[in-house]
Amino acid sequence: MRNLRLLKSLRCSELQGPGTPQCFSVRTDTGTVLIASEYSVTELDPRAGQVMNEVSLTAERYLPEDGSGTVVGIQDLPDQESVCVATATGDVILYNLSTSQLECVGSVNSGLSAMSWSPDQELVTLTTGQDTIIMMTKNFEPIIEVGIHQDDFGEGKFITVGWGKKETQFHGSEGKHAAQKKTIEVQPAMSWDDRRPRVTWRGDGQLFAVSSVCPQTGARKVRVWNRECVLQSTSETVNGLEQSLCWKPSGSLIAATQRHPNKHSVVFMEKNGLLHGDFTLPFGKEQVKVKALLWNSDSTVLAVWLEDMIREEGGQVNTYIQLWTVGNYHWYLKQSLYFGTDPQRAPADVSWDPERPLRLHLVTRGWASLTYDWGWSTDRSHGVDGQDNANVAVIDGGSNMVAPPTCVVPPPMCAYELQLPAPVNLVTFHRQPQRTNELAALTADGHILVYGQGGPPEALRFRSITHAPQLKTTYRVLLDQEEPLALRLLLWLRGDVFLGVGGCAEGPSQCTLLILGPSEAQSPQSTLEIKSRVELEGHVISMCHSSDTGTVALQLEDGRIRKFLWDSLKPSVVGWQDATGYSINFPDPCVQTALCTIEKEHLLGLTDRSHLFVDDTEVASNVSSFVVYDDFLLLTTHSHTCRCLRLSTLTVKGLQVALAADGGQNDQNDETLRRVERGSRIVTVVPQDTRLILQMPRGNLETIHHRALVLAQLRKCLDSQKFREAFECMRKLRINLNLIYDHNPKVFLESVETFLRQLDSINHINLFLTELKEEDTTTTMYPYPSNATGQSAPGACGKKVDIVCDALRCTMESMDQHKYCLSILTSHVKKTVPELEVALQKVHELRVNPPGAANAVSAEEALKYLMFLVNVNELYEHSLGTYDFDLVLMVAEKSQKDPKEYLPFLNMLKTLEPNYQRYTIDKHLKRYRKALHHLSKCGEEHFTEALNLVKDQRLYSEALGLYPTDSPQYKALSCAYAEYLVEQQQAEQAGLLLWRCGEAVRALQAFVGSASWRNALCVAEQIPLPPDQLALLARDLAEKLIELRRYTEAAILLEQYAKDCEEAISALITGAVWEEALRLVYLYNRQDIIETNLKPALLEACSSQTSYLEAQRAMFIRHKTRLAVVRELKEKARLELLDEDVPDCPEAELYSEASSVMSGSRAGSKYSHSNSRISSRSSKNRRKAERKKLSLKEGTPLEDMALLHALAEIIHSVDKMREEVHSLLKGLMLFQFDGQAGRLQQAYGEALQMMEVALPEVWQEGLQQSPITGPNSTANSIMASFQQPRPSSTQDSETPPPPKMRNGVKWKLSILK
Repeated sequence: MRNLRLLKSLRCSELQGPGTPQCFSVRTDTGTVLIASEYSVTELDPRAGQVMNEVSLTAERYLPEDGSGTVVGIQDLPDQESVCVATATGDVILYNLSTSQLECVGSVNSGLSAMSWSPDQELVTLTTGQDTIIMMTKNFEPIIEVGIHQDDFGEGKFITVGWGKKETQFHGSEGKHAAQKKTIEVQPAMSWDDRRPRVTWRGDGQLFAVSSVCPQTGARKVRVWNRECVLQSTSETVNGLEQSLCWKPSGSLIAATQRHPNKHSVVFMEKNGLLHGDFTLPFGKEQVKVKALLWNSDSTVLAVWLEDMIREEGGQVNTYIQLWTVGNYHWYLKQSLYFGTDPQRAPADVSWDPERPLRLHLVTRGWASLTYDWGWSTDRSHGVDGQDNANVAVIDGGSNMVAPPTCVVPPPMCAYELQLPAPVNLVTFHRQPQRTNELAALTADGHILVYGQGGPPEALRFRSITHAPQLKTTYRVLLDQEEPLALRLLLWLRGDVFLGVGGCAEGPSQCTLLILGPSEAQSPQSTLEIKSRVELEGHVISMCHSSDTGTVALQLEDGRIRKFLWDSLKPSVVGWQDATGYSINFPDPCVQTALCTIEKEHLLGLTDRSHLFVDDTEVASNVSSFVVYDDFLLLTTHSHTCRCLRLSTLTVKGLQVALAADGGQNDQNDETLRRVERGSRIVTVVPQDTRLILQMPRGNLETIHHRALVLAQLRKCLDSQKFREAFECMRKLRINLNLIYDHNPKVFLESVETFLRQLDSINHINLFLTELKEEDTTTTMYPYPSNATGQSAPGACGKKVDIVCDALRCTMESMDQHKYCLSILTSHVKKTVPELEVALQKVHELRVNPPGAANAVSAEEALKYLMFLVNVNELYEHSLGTYDFDLVLMVAEKSQKDPKEYLPFLNMLKTLEPNYQRYTIDKHLKRYRKALHHLSKCGEEHFTEALNLVKDQRLYSEALGLYPTDSPQYKALSCAYAEYLVEQQQAEQAGLLLWRCGEAVRALQAFVGSASWRNALCVAEQIPLPPDQLALLARDLAEKLIELRRYTEAAILLEQYAKDCEEAISALITGAVWEEALRLVYLYNRQDIIETNLKPALLEACSSQTSYLEAQRAMFIRHKTRLAVVRELKEKARLELLDEDVPDCPEAELYSEASSVMSGSRAGSKYSHSNSRISSRSSKNRRKAERKKLSLKEGTPLEDMALLHALAEIIHSVDKMREEVHSLLKGLMLFQFDGQAGRLQQAYGEALQMMEVALPEVWQEGLQQSPITGPNSTANSIMASFQQPRPSSTQDSETPPPPKMRNGVKWKLSILK
């Protein structure tokens, strides 16, 4: 779908060399042209227009002085800084361009007919007058000489497997008569054939082909030879084969021409000599002869050089050059260059540039050098309104194929084809809104044909998707230039005003902008004349126009950008500037440009190296194609994605950031990105639609609906409340229908009636209801772009599905409940808690009272639809839950249930009392709470059944609310509940239940079992218990409390209820409650206990605390020292591994936090896989495995983590002793144990200070930081992060936080200082 556009043409005609040019070669390093004539070799610089070197070939008698000599080949040799020339007399001449020395490196007595160098310039082949091939090295050392005409086929000769004779084989469509076919006599070569061999090399230099005239038959044959000059294959007999020959550089096809009885074709051969495809030249069978075929270097364009065979009256002939391309196995004639009949303007030789694939060089017989630079372009209409058909024009010679997206068919098929009288060189579409379907075509004979949108044909037997434009006007363009392509760029601005760029420029850095308009002079044919002419320094290689602003932007060959003020009184060219007045240019020339608005107007440019620029800022470097449509930028990338970005929500910097994230997988719901087939290119976008047309590398077209375009169109429709259009689009493109509500919930709820009236289809409404879900699609599936201004408005409070169902149901019931009956049922069923009973009741009402409306739905249809929505068994159960047996029967009859299954059950239910009947139904449906409620109304005779139901289903709380508190049923339920609570280890709550229902004895047992001594004593007093039993109860409770280490509460029981002060004091001393014990000693005057129990207990506690502190302190120091050693070993091992340049160890960089301790050997290697299978175990086993992993054993992988955990536990345990040590110090000081108290206070203080000082060392700053890695990191930043000192750890979650010490708790005694 792309055309060839002439970007730049350069003409140099000021020089006149000796003789007539015969052939030339292009010097790629300097850009000059080496031209050989019958007298000399001339080096010409086309840009400067001057001769750089010239050497005579007649002075050294290599060519005769009378001008009858012929140069058969010339080749630039950059490695040798020389040019090689071969003459027909047999001399091979080497001319050194730096020293200007001329040397004959070889001579063939029989003469030479052709010379061809291999693509790598390591070999040269010469064909001699004796029909032999001489192969030499680049130093002209002969390798081999063989004859051209070989009787053998070659090494690639076909093998016959002996499957019968030709007469017995199947001949396909040729039929059985093919077996009797006679051998056709071979026709000799054409009379105008020069009989000279033609040599062509394959692009890789491994094979070359030679076309020569066979001496036996007089016809041409093509033979393929390898690099060692060994014959590989010989072509089949091809009648009419002509002299032109060229091997496709990047393929296996050899191009030649063949003249058929009824046509003239370019044919292709494989390397085995068999024909493989062809295309027909647009001339008569005896009209032209092909002088040469030339492939460009990337094999995309085939140039055909032709000349008329029939001379005109003056004996002159026309000369043509045609450029052909192929797509989807069809050959397109993209450009036709007419050189007229003047022999001085006719090309003497034509050649493609070796390095620039689309640069064509030619030299005329009049010593004019022409250079054409071509570029690819897609000619599409640029309208943004719905009337634009998104036409794409494809040039194919005199045919202009137009393919609107309403008819996406594989090329070369198209919607319609415009036949023009001459080949087309340029196509442009009208830029004026409402007229963008009109197009103008510039033909090779200098006419512009204007086509406008025509009406449908008068007689159409079939429905037509689109109508072909009709020819409105044919203009003759009045230009002074006589060379081909007088206009190389063309824009149709408005009305009959065209903007063009003049064809060939005489100077190296100047061109002419032409504004063309209708001539005011009266003439029989409409004429376009030059209205304004603007000279410009530099060559314009692209033009683009914005229909919104009227801006015309020009790009020069060096990337400079200019603005053309064409609509002023005096057209002029000014620089492209930013808001500050700074001149802006492209860093590199771009092959495609377009104007867009990103806050302000910018020029987009895409280079042939896939770099995308916005003015002078590069925003992407992997773009293969782009198009600007309305407010969107659509582009394809080499990572096989298609991006669609809304420009109004972006800045240039934001666009650069968005394109830098191409191909990321972080957000699966990114609407701007879509994966496409490898090599896809954008053709066009359909205005006011969601379709994007892509062309695949093989040439076929595909239509995709890019999500960004789809969502933008949907949001526009929903904002304008075009619900039906949005619904159809979402249904067709499988967009979740929740977006209709989620886009703007408030507006939707206000426009429910409009929504229903526009859809006007029960099926569509039901489809919308069934797709509803609680998910907000504007935040999950279809989030708004990050910079988008429009966001989803908040909806009503509550569950979304319920809100929408209720709103639609209320509106449908108010509009026509009979028409929307099925949708109303759907709204009930679709709610988060399905209202199946309500839906079934509505169906039942339809059956009892059938509606008489014409659009009403019968009960059978409604029930059938309901069974489609809900499982029939579930529906049967819910119908049974309505307690309406008519409804149950109606559902059962429509189901597949056997009547023997449900009729006995229903009959049994009908015989039961109503409440018990409902209980039975609810129990059958496992609705136990409802069943209990109905059973509680059935009387006392069913209480036992109710109690069993309560116990089975544990409905104690619900059952207690159904009976009076003073009833025996309430008491029985309370006792049952208490038994259940005791089983659940909740004896205290069980005692409360028993106590309040009057079961004091059982309550006392429950309180005693739960050690709730206060409640137990209250119940004991309420019973009441005798004093001796009360004392015994108190002693039992005290023993339980002492077991639970609740010494103070046990002392209260022993003192107040058991009346045993000595036991109470002993309990307090055991619990280290020194002050309370001392109080009771003096209260009951038992000072003897001080000497016997209290003082020894104080000294023992002091000794045990001191020993415990020493042990904890020693363990802390040992763990802290080991931790430092472990960290040092890991750091040393990490640095050693980083210093090693081991290519097969990619994890070396991340060694610091995921490796084992390295000491001599890899000490922790045996633990590397020990815990790899702990994935689906129980929580107990996981904790056990976690403890095993954090082992304090030396050399384990996580020893440092285990040490940190151990140190944290030591600090916590020591810090908790503050209150206990404070109380002990007071007791020791009171009884004058000052020495012991001082030592304890000093030891505890030193332990706390040591741990507090060690905290920063053990828990170093940045301990929980991980290496800075990720997509935004560089090698330097990662290495810098590794150089920071930090301890080794595997995961942040395993690193314990540093413990906090309670320094605010006062524990010291100042009197001990």
